Amino acid sequence: MAKLTAVPEGDDGPMAVLVEDYLTSCKARGLSPNTLKNSYGYPLRKVLLPFCEREGITDAAGLTSRALDRLAGHLMDEGGERGALSRHSVHAYIRAINHFLAWAKKEGEPVQAKAQLPRLPKAVLQVLTREEIQSMEDKATSERDKLIVRTLADTGVRVGELVRLRTGDLVSQGRQHYLQIAGRSQGGGAKGDRSRLVPIPRLYPRLRRYADRGRPKDVTSDRLFISLKRRPESAGGAYEPLTESGVQQLIRNLAATVGIRRRVYPHLLRHSYITWAIRRGMHPVQIRQIVGHESTAMIDRVYSHLVPQDAYAATVKMLSDDHDQ
Repeated sequence: MAKLTAVPEGDDGPMAVLVEDYLTSCKARGLSPNTLKNSYGYPLRKVLLPFCEREGITDAAGLTSRALDRLAGHLMDEGGERGALSRHSVHAYIRAINHFLAWAKKEGEPVQAKAQLPRLPKAVLQVLTREEIQSMEDKATSERDKLIVRTLADTGVRVGELVRLRTGDLVSQGRQHYLQIAGRSQGGGAKGDRSRLVPIPRLYPRLRRYADRGRPKDVTSDRLFISLKRRPESAGGAYEPLTESGVQQLIRNLAATVGIRRRVYPHLLRHSYITWAIRRGMHPVQIRQIVGHESTAMIDRVYSHLVPQDAYAATVKMLSDDHDQ
């Protein structure tokens, strides 16, 4: 099979129209622009449509099991327009195509096939220990940076959610305290536009104090985490909200400073939080609600790195609790 090349812009064949209808549906569901473009748009526009054009497939009915197997095999052997592809990339592309096919079938298109997903090797997450996280917080030179580390570590929020927090997102309900993770339609960063409340019983006093007295006095933005320095006077001289790239650089630098040699990034603190919560006995449904997963399937799939000793300790605790009753 020849190398896949992108379908020219403006292609309005039946398959291209169907793809654009699906992406419009995804947008209406509240998917973020980044997810829409990279996780769904690229596999469909730059992988599936060129394949259909090459194969002479003009409608969804032509995407048979054999055709989809040919596509998967080609991606594994030849790669895509950007070159060779990892097994994980092929898996992500085929998964996106399957989502599209499921939607098309639901919409009444004559779709019967489903692509086979390539098997992936079991990945082992090298999460951070609580001691490593504490050392990173201790090394941070400002209360803002300390709170960024601690908030990521003790709530499991995504970096996009963190940088879009506002001072009004610190919520008290009686004696219970929460971070409100607002959906994108409300100016927040919650994935899928699903707002949620994240418990912060210990962290709340520090965040409240920082929001009230720790931010620059003349800051005009209501974002919780603000840059430490003003922009140049020529650019307005204002304090700007912290960016995702700024948080990524901060976490990377702190990890390197304390001697953590493996790659450390904000999302690793999310993985570390979920791992810690599982090991402490929190129910997967509660974890899902706190971190904003759609279902517990993600937890089952990703957090298989928990070692046999974790299961043993959980069993001992369960039997001990039963004995005490």
